[in-house]
Amino acid sequence: MNVDYAAVPDYTPWLDLAREVEPLFGPMADDPGFQDALKQAISEKTAFCVRTATNGQAPALKGGIVISREANEILWVAVSQPHRGKGAGRALLAFAMEELDRTTPIRVQTFDGSIPEGRAARALYKDFGFSDHEDGGPNPAGIPTVIMQC
Repeated sequence: MNVDYAAVPDYTPWLDLAREVEPLFGPMADDPGFQDALKQAISEKTAFCVRTATNGQAPALKGGIVISREANEILWVAVSQPHRGKGAGRALLAFAMEELDRTTPIRVQTFDGSIPEGRAARALYKDFGFSDHEDGGPNPAGIPTVIMQC
């Protein structure tokens, strides 16, 4: 599975992916702050994605991830429903981990262990050596989160 730096043509498909996960993440796609942050991440090459095959059409995103090299943190990860459980998240996380400083703690905010919809994400992070570090409070959708660290 090929992970690549996100590019300007990925912007609209990325917003589509954001809309898909809003019930779990909270409002994003129509938020100017999210839109500006995504544009900045694309221009700074801190946004990576896995795309579908094109067959002459504009590619959709299987998934995307955004990191902060300065904070050594994974800021945003999502995989589209039809592509979950097929390796896209693992490929994205592996790529992101290579872009971050593995000699200092890497952090990510994800769902609390009590949230069934977050079990796959938590298991993936644990496979990469992450463990619960501190309470993350509720996300914008009101769902309890935790900060994991490796």
